[in-house]
Amino acid sequence: MTTRHDRSPVPLTTDIVRGALELERTDRGLLPHRLPPSARRRIPDGQLAMAESQPSGVRLALRTRATVVELDVVATKRVYTGAPPRPDGVYELLVDGRLVDSATVPDGDTLTLDMMTGAAGTRQGPVRTVRFAGLTGDEKDLEIWLPHDETALLVELRTDAPVRPVPAGGRKVWLHHGSSISQGSNAATPTGTWPAVAAARAGADLVNLGFGGSALLDPFTARAMRDTPADLISVKIGINVVNADLMRLRAFGPAVHGFLDTLRDGHPTAPLLVVSPVHCALHETTPGPTAPDLDAMSEGRLRFRATGDPRETAAGKLTLAVIREELARIVRQRAEDDPRIHYLDGRDLYGEADEAEQPLPDALHPAPAAHRLIGERFARLAFGDGGPFGPADPGNR
Repeated sequence: MTTRHDRSPVPLTTDIVRGALELERTDRGLLPHRLPPSARRRIPDGQLAMAESQPSGVRLALRTRATVVELDVVATKRVYTGAPPRPDGVYELLVDGRLVDSATVPDGDTLTLDMMTGAAGTRQGPVRTVRFAGLTGDEKDLEIWLPHDETALLVELRTDAPVRPVPAGGRKVWLHHGSSISQGSNAATPTGTWPAVAAARAGADLVNLGFGGSALLDPFTARAMRDTPADLISVKIGINVVNADLMRLRAFGPAVHGFLDTLRDGHPTAPLLVVSPVHCALHETTPGPTAPDLDAMSEGRLRFRATGDPRETAAGKLTLAVIREELARIVRQRAEDDPRIHYLDGRDLYGEADEAEQPLPDALHPAPAAHRLIGERFARLAFGDGGPFGPADPGNR
């Protein structure tokens, strides 16, 4: 007879690990990826490579009578030169959909980054154990949400009772792509990112392809989304294009069309929602690029500033205001032939009045309470009655 103290390894397979597009087997463990190998081979920089390996929205889903669950991990702790220390990534345990516990690990691999020079270095660290105990012995559905902003190699999962995958059920798969705000930057926990909040409110099965600094209309990201099964699709476009000062208006419009064309190649009739940027005073009328605020960093604070000149918009440089106007125009044009494409102004999720009440702590990313506000509003506007993902659309029933 198996006692409560006996814990057996549980194979980490794709029917248990949800929200990842691939589990890469390494010599140290399994690494959840949010882009497939074909896309990763085309990544041009370390920023996207780091972001896609951070498991925002990725969770383990188990049906079990276990009273103890242990997960061995190697976390990657980020250290930014000159910036204050980052909080540890959080692992959250949900039982039958209800948050009951959370945990962190104190160390692991260390990635040191210099935002001014782009220099990076990695030092390997130890395996640590995330442990949840004292659970009831009845059959239940467990979800362990992995950190949204900290890479985590999965070394071994153990429980003190047999495990089987949670059946997929009738939940619709919601595939979302966006920037660091979608990934969850400045959110305190993985279930506190705005897409996770919206998915929980709406009862959707989230696949979050929010990539910090990297929602840049990359064709390989569009192809990954094209090839990912989904019932509902949203893309939140704009802030990173301005941050990077990536392109001018002439290139932006065709790039958006090309991205959406690729999505439609794989999902010709799925509801497709294009979301423009939330309010951000930094770049409403001032182009990029964005840079760290060195004065703030000298005081131990992380803050960003815009370095562009508003007069340059006449030559096609992009601001959030310009991007919203262009996205609305593109969706109106496409809707003439595609009745299931929709537009949502990001200021309806977080607007100027919201920034006055809940300022962006670093001038760029929402605080935890604002993430919850955005998620709740998205659930109402997108998934509610009359929304593009709502029950009133016959295709969503």
